[in-house]
Amino acid sequence: MQRVLVREVQVAYRVAERRACRVLGFARWFRLLTLVDNHSRESLAIEVGQRLTGDDVVRVFERVASQRGKPQTIRVDNGPEFISRSLDLWAYFNGVKLDFSRPGKPTDNAFIESFNGRLRVECLNQHWFLSLDEARAVTEAWRDDYNRVRPHGALGNRTPSEFARPVDGHAHLPALHG
Repeated sequence: MQRVLVREVQVAYRVAERRACRVLGFARWFRLLTLVDNHSRESLAIEVGQRLTGDDVVRVFERVASQRGKPQTIRVDNGPEFISRSLDLWAYFNGVKLDFSRPGKPTDNAFIESFNGRLRVECLNQHWFLSLDEARAVTEAWRDDYNRVRPHGALGNRTPSEFARPVDGHAHLPALHG
């Protein structure tokens, strides 16, 4: 039986975009740091490790920022990897605001809750991982499928990767439904 511990981070890169990040822990075996763009629903990263520190979170954000640019705001919970000095310094020197969510309020970040529930049910609960390398390979394959194969109704039945790709230099804005 696997026990799951969850942490969250939400990132806003531009006015129309929000990103979210969580840490999922599985007993003593491994933890996952998930980063999701709340605007496009695209999974930007799933980092797997035996332990994840503030330095690991910074490394993931640097990797994503090198491809997407630095965020304006990161919404985080009060987990140790998110209240770390290294993340605080990185945010300060990069002009990124850390926005701490209310303790005990997972509904503050419903997108990442939904994503992590889907990840848990469709991927993590379906596999018995024998190594960190296997966990990395399986979660990366699941992330690729999630981003490139599955259309989302909220995205006009496009995949997150299709929705995130700008057309004529303009980012897609979500349709408003009444």
